Amino acid sequence: MQQRKSSASGRPSGTDGSDFSYRMVVDSRYTKVAKGKSRLSTLIFTQAAIQLIGVLYTYLLTSKEDGPNTLAISSASACLFSLLIGELGRKRSRVNFLRVSMVASSIAILLLVFSAVKNNSTLEVIKNPSDWVSKKLELLETALVLLGSLVQIFLVSTIISLIGNMSPPKKSS
Repeated sequence: MQQRKSSASGRPSGTDGSDFSYRMVVDSRYTKVAKGKSRLSTLIFTQAAIQLIGVLYTYLLTSKEDGPNTLAISSASACLFSLLIGELGRKRSRVNFLRVSMVASSIAILLLVFSAVKNNSTLEVIKNPSDWVSKKLELLETALVLLGSLVQIFLVSTIISLIGNMSPPKKSS
Protein backbone atom coordinates (compact mmCIF):
# COMPACT_ATOMS: atom_id res chain seq x y z
CA MET A 1 0.00 0.00 0.00
CA GLN A 2 1.19 3.47 -0.87
CA GLN A 3 2.19 5.82 1.90
CA ARG A 4 0.17 9.04 2.15
CA LYS A 5 1.91 12.32 2.79
CA SER A 6 0.05 15.19 4.38
CA SER A 7 0.62 18.63 3.02
CA ALA A 8 0.54 21.82 5.05
CA SER A 9 -3.22 22.16 4.53
CA GLY A 10 -3.94 18.68 5.88
CA ARG A 11 -4.96 17.17 2.56
CA PRO A 12 -3.32 13.91 1.54
CA SER A 13 -1.29 13.90 -1.67
CA GLY A 14 -1.56 10.21 -2.51
CA THR A 15 -3.33 8.79 -5.54
CA ASP A 16 -4.40 5.45 -4.09
CA GLY A 17 -8.05 6.48 -3.82
CA SER A 18 -8.05 6.90 -0.07
CA ASP A 19 -8.35 10.67 -0.44
CA PHE A 20 -11.86 10.50 -1.92
CA SER A 21 -13.42 12.33 1.02
CA TYR A 22 -11.23 15.37 0.37
CA ARG A 23 -12.06 15.71 -3.30
CA MET A 24 -14.25 18.56 -4.37
CA VAL A 25 -17.69 17.72 -5.69
CA VAL A 26 -18.81 19.84 -8.62
CA ASP A 27 -22.18 21.46 -8.02
CA SER A 28 -24.83 20.13 -10.39
CA ARG A 29 -25.58 23.68 -11.54
CA TYR A 30 -22.18 23.90 -13.22
CA THR A 31 -22.70 20.71 -15.18
CA LYS A 32 -26.19 21.90 -16.13
CA VAL A 33 -24.72 25.20 -17.35
CA ALA A 34 -22.17 23.34 -19.50
CA LYS A 35 -24.87 21.13 -21.02
CA GLY A 36 -27.17 24.13 -21.50
CA LYS A 37 -24.45 26.10 -23.27
CA SER A 38 -23.82 23.17 -25.59
CA ARG A 39 -27.53 22.82 -26.37
CA LEU A 40 -27.84 26.59 -26.87
CA SER A 41 -24.95 26.53 -29.34
CA THR A 42 -26.73 23.86 -31.38
CA LEU A 43 -30.01 25.77 -31.28
CA ILE A 44 -28.34 29.03 -32.31
CA PHE A 45 -26.71 27.27 -35.26
CA THR A 46 -30.06 25.71 -36.25
CA GLN A 47 -31.84 29.05 -35.96
CA ALA A 48 -29.12 30.68 -38.10
CA ALA A 49 -29.58 28.02 -40.79
CA ILE A 50 -33.35 28.54 -40.77
CA GLN A 51 -32.91 32.30 -41.05
CA LEU A 52 -30.39 31.92 -43.88
CA ILE A 53 -32.90 29.86 -45.84
CA GLY A 54 -35.52 32.51 -45.01
CA VAL A 55 -33.28 35.28 -46.34
CA LEU A 56 -32.68 33.33 -49.56
CA TYR A 57 -36.43 32.77 -49.87
CA THR A 58 -37.07 36.49 -49.35
CA TYR A 59 -34.48 37.36 -51.99
CA LEU A 60 -36.00 34.93 -54.50
CA LEU A 61 -39.50 36.22 -53.81
CA THR A 62 -38.40 39.86 -54.01
CA SER A 63 -36.83 39.34 -57.42
CA LYS A 64 -40.07 37.80 -58.71
CA GLU A 65 -42.48 40.39 -57.34
CA ASP A 66 -42.54 44.17 -57.36
CA GLY A 67 -41.38 45.11 -53.84
CA PRO A 68 -39.48 43.79 -50.87
CA ASN A 69 -41.31 42.21 -47.96
CA THR A 70 -40.47 44.57 -45.11
CA LEU A 71 -41.69 42.18 -42.41
CA ALA A 72 -39.45 39.38 -43.68
CA ILE A 73 -36.45 41.70 -43.90
CA SER A 74 -37.16 43.03 -40.39
CA SER A 75 -37.44 39.47 -39.12
CA ALA A 76 -34.11 38.49 -40.65
CA SER A 77 -32.30 41.53 -39.24
CA ALA A 78 -33.83 41.07 -35.76
CA CYS A 79 -32.86 37.40 -35.81
CA LEU A 80 -29.30 38.23 -36.88
CA PHE A 81 -29.05 40.68 -33.97
CA SER A 82 -30.47 38.13 -31.52
CA LEU A 83 -28.15 35.37 -32.71
CA LEU A 84 -25.07 37.57 -32.31
CA ILE A 85 -26.14 38.71 -28.83
CA GLY A 86 -27.08 35.14 -27.89
CA GLU A 87 -23.70 33.80 -28.96
CA LEU A 88 -21.93 36.52 -26.97
CA GLY A 89 -24.10 35.72 -23.96
CA ARG A 90 -23.41 32.01 -24.30
CA LYS A 91 -19.64 32.39 -24.65
CA ARG A 92 -19.23 34.97 -21.90
CA SER A 93 -21.97 33.65 -19.59
CA ARG A 94 -23.80 36.99 -19.60
CA VAL A 95 -27.34 36.60 -18.32
CA ASN A 96 -28.49 40.00 -19.60
CA PHE A 97 -27.25 39.21 -23.12
CA LEU A 98 -29.17 35.94 -23.03
CA ARG A 99 -32.34 37.75 -21.94
CA VAL A 100 -32.01 40.31 -24.74
CA SER A 101 -31.35 37.51 -27.20
CA MET A 102 -34.44 35.62 -26.05
CA VAL A 103 -36.69 38.67 -26.47
CA ALA A 104 -35.17 39.68 -29.83
CA SER A 105 -35.40 36.18 -31.30
CA SER A 106 -39.01 35.90 -30.14
CA ILE A 107 -39.79 39.19 -31.88
CA ALA A 108 -38.02 37.94 -35.02
CA ILE A 109 -40.10 34.76 -35.10
CA LEU A 110 -43.30 36.75 -34.53
CA LEU A 111 -42.38 39.00 -37.45
CA LEU A 112 -41.77 35.91 -39.58
CA VAL A 113 -45.19 34.51 -38.63
CA PHE A 114 -46.89 37.85 -39.35
CA SER A 115 -45.12 38.01 -42.70
CA ALA A 116 -46.37 34.55 -43.63
CA VAL A 117 -49.93 35.27 -42.49
CA LYS A 118 -49.97 38.64 -44.27
CA ASN A 119 -49.01 36.92 -47.50
CA ASN A 120 -52.13 34.70 -47.10
CA SER A 121 -50.80 32.24 -49.69
CA THR A 122 -49.34 30.22 -46.82
CA LEU A 123 -52.77 29.32 -45.52
CA GLU A 124 -53.96 28.43 -49.02
CA VAL A 125 -51.00 26.10 -49.55
CA ILE A 126 -51.74 24.26 -46.31
CA LYS A 127 -55.41 23.83 -47.22
CA ASN A 128 -54.78 22.49 -50.74
CA PRO A 129 -52.13 19.71 -50.86
CA SER A 130 -52.70 19.13 -54.59
CA ASP A 131 -50.97 22.46 -55.37
CA TRP A 132 -47.82 21.64 -53.39
CA VAL A 133 -45.84 20.83 -56.54
CA SER A 134 -46.63 24.14 -58.21
CA LYS A 135 -46.23 26.26 -55.06
CA LYS A 136 -42.89 25.06 -53.74
CA LEU A 137 -41.74 28.47 -52.50
CA GLU A 138 -44.90 29.03 -50.47
CA LEU A 139 -44.55 25.53 -49.04
CA LEU A 140 -40.95 26.35 -48.11
CA GLU A 141 -42.16 29.49 -46.32
CA THR A 142 -44.70 27.44 -44.36
CA ALA A 143 -42.05 24.91 -43.37
CA LEU A 144 -39.67 27.70 -42.31
CA VAL A 145 -42.31 29.32 -40.11
CA LEU A 146 -43.25 26.04 -38.44
CA LEU A 147 -39.66 24.87 -37.96
CA GLY A 148 -38.54 28.31 -36.78
CA SER A 149 -41.34 28.41 -34.22
CA LEU A 150 -40.45 24.96 -32.94
CA VAL A 151 -36.76 25.81 -32.60
CA GLN A 152 -37.75 29.07 -30.89
CA ILE A 153 -39.71 27.17 -28.23
CA PHE A 154 -36.65 25.02 -27.47
CA LEU A 155 -34.39 28.08 -27.56
CA VAL A 156 -36.48 29.99 -25.02
CA SER A 157 -36.76 27.02 -22.68
CA THR A 158 -32.99 26.42 -22.89
CA ILE A 159 -32.19 30.07 -22.20
CA ILE A 160 -34.58 30.18 -19.22
CA SER A 161 -32.99 27.03 -17.81
CA LEU A 162 -29.50 28.39 -18.45
CA ILE A 163 -30.30 31.70 -16.75
CA GLY A 164 -31.68 29.84 -13.74
CA ASN A 165 -28.54 27.72 -13.44
CA MET A 166 -26.15 30.65 -14.00
CA SER A 167 -27.74 32.77 -11.29
CA PRO A 168 -26.51 32.22 -7.75
CA PRO A 169 -28.85 30.15 -5.61
CA LYS A 170 -31.31 32.06 -3.46
CA LYS A 171 -30.56 31.88 0.25
CA SER A 172 -33.60 31.25 2.37
CA SER A 173 -33.82 33.27 5.54
